[in-house]
Amino acid sequence: MKAEPVISLQGVSVGHAGAVVLESVQLSIRRGSFVGLLGPNGSGKSTLLKTILGILPPISGHVEFPHGKLRFGYVPQRDTLDAVFPLTAFEVALMGTYGPFGPFSVVTHNVRDRAMQALAEVRADALAPRLFAELSGGERQRVLIGRALAADPDCLVLDEPVAGIDHATSEVIMDLAGSLHTHRGLTVLMVNHHILSLRGRADEVAWIFEGRLVCGPSEEMLSTGKIEQMLMQGAG
Repeated sequence: MKAEPVISLQGVSVGHAGAVVLESVQLSIRRGSFVGLLGPNGSGKSTLLKTILGILPPISGHVEFPHGKLRFGYVPQRDTLDAVFPLTAFEVALMGTYGPFGPFSVVTHNVRDRAMQALAEVRADALAPRLFAELSGGERQRVLIGRALAADPDCLVLDEPVAGIDHATSEVIMDLAGSLHTHRGLTVLMVNHHILSLRGRADEVAWIFEGRLVCGPSEEMLSTGKIEQMLMQGAG
């Protein structure tokens, strides 16, 4: 029996300043599922994520949460954190605990413990005292996922988490995301250009093709025939 949907998009069109980049999206994301989102650059993947997160309003249609608003843990494609600023990995992870209280709320022992636990979950607790700016790309990404986990999310949203990272490190990050999905029971929504890395990890896959979304089980959507079809027709 399939789990109930926790996010439902009904006829949603997304874009910027009224300009539509992706229209009439119908998408249901089930509790505890791992959904991969694929498509070419500029097709609206990141814009769709931001609309689901509430960062951008939909141009039309409705984003619904049938069982109540979710807590999101978000790892953006290009983190806006200035790597030159002298923050430690622990201080970056601590940002995830701010929630509605902002960065000037009192940091209790419980809050600090939560940030350290989040780093431990991504095997980055040993990095806690090190400056974020001095970390490798893969180490930074683990810390940023730790920051997202510190928010105690229902849904982990990752936008290109392995972009610009070597293959071996990418596999570590993907294994980590798969483990969080399997063992923590997190709902995971991930944009990824590394198509084959979603095999064996994602339950469902949505391709953006010619301004519309094509969704299905990962076995079908990541089959060799489907990948060739989508790539040949310009789906990225």
